[in-house]
Amino acid sequence: MILASVSTPTTSYLQILPNAITFEAIPDETTLLKFRRRLERHGLAAQMLATVNAHLVDRGLLLREGTMVDATIIHAAPSTKNRAKARDPQMHQTRKGNQWSFGMKAHIGVDRDSGLVHTVVGTAANVADVTQTAALLHGAEQVVHGDAGYTGADKCDELRGKVLHWNIAEKRGKVKALPEGALKEATQAEETRKAKIRARVEHPFRVVKRQFGHVKVRYRGLAKNTAQLMTLFALSNLWMARGRMMLAMAG
Repeated sequence: MILASVSTPTTSYLQILPNAITFEAIPDETTLLKFRRRLERHGLAAQMLATVNAHLVDRGLLLREGTMVDATIIHAAPSTKNRAKARDPQMHQTRKGNQWSFGMKAHIGVDRDSGLVHTVVGTAANVADVTQTAALLHGAEQVVHGDAGYTGADKCDELRGKVLHWNIAEKRGKVKALPEGALKEATQAEETRKAKIRARVEHPFRVVKRQFGHVKVRYRGLAKNTAQLMTLFALSNLWMARGRMMLAMAG
């Protein structure tokens, strides 16, 4: 198949030979803006993620026994040198270790066995991870995995009384403070086991940030940026499952 680019003063086309099929130019900015607003107004981004996941469930690629929860910061411009002369009021500053960041958080619930994202929640960057735990669970899981930022999640009002097995990492300081001996060695071994399982939750973040290059928000406001994150994580699921989908189709 031969690809040939053909240009005119008003538009450009991609002509495919020898089939002589011509594709129109990419829609202009106004068309894309109207389409994005329609997605936001009708909550279609969440439906896109749900539809992709239903497709994956039908093919046995997304299971529901365990959920891993995690969050990452998506940076926003801290500058006030813009039309509004102000930062986005829905973004916020937060500190992780000694590093300060300004922006939002993408919270995700990830299937433990497949590593695929089933739930996405967007908040300001200063919102504690643990407060979003209930929103990241689909309700059918039996096990929940999370880092030390989710300590106390089982005591949240929304989750009190839920029969779940919690695999939450111990805080490093607590493990380090244990006296040397068998107890400390056993605790460290258990934390290593938890970390190996939990490591898969980082893969969707890597795809969205590295493969798709989404490290900064594109819009003002949480609603617009959360909608974009939902579409990106839907695409990351297809990206991560592409090999398994091809095998399932071949079988």
